[in-house]
Amino acid sequence: MLTDVFQALHPLVAAIAETGKAIEVGKEAGKAIALGVGAGGGAAGAGAGIGMLFGKVIESVTRQPEMRDEITSIQWLGFALTEATFFYGLVGGFIAFFL
Repeated sequence: MLTDVFQALHPLVAAIAETGKAIEVGKEAGKAIALGVGAGGGAAGAGAGIGMLFGKVIESVTRQPEMRDEITSIQWLGFALTEATFFYGLVGGFIAFFL
């Protein structure tokens, strides 16, 4: 009865269930999702952080132009640290994908 439901829903689901490889397919799909979430979450966080960082730098330089050199040096440090968070997410996604 359950196989009739699978066959009615989608022929691919029935084919996977008949071959007995549904668990392996599920594991591979889970790994791909983990990689996508790790990279996507890292990219979204880094994008938001970098946007906010450069917006605040522009505000700071317009308020105190004489401190431009100091602000710029701190800006690049913040940029590097924000980009590092993206790579942490990417590495976490790769670890979940390959392990």
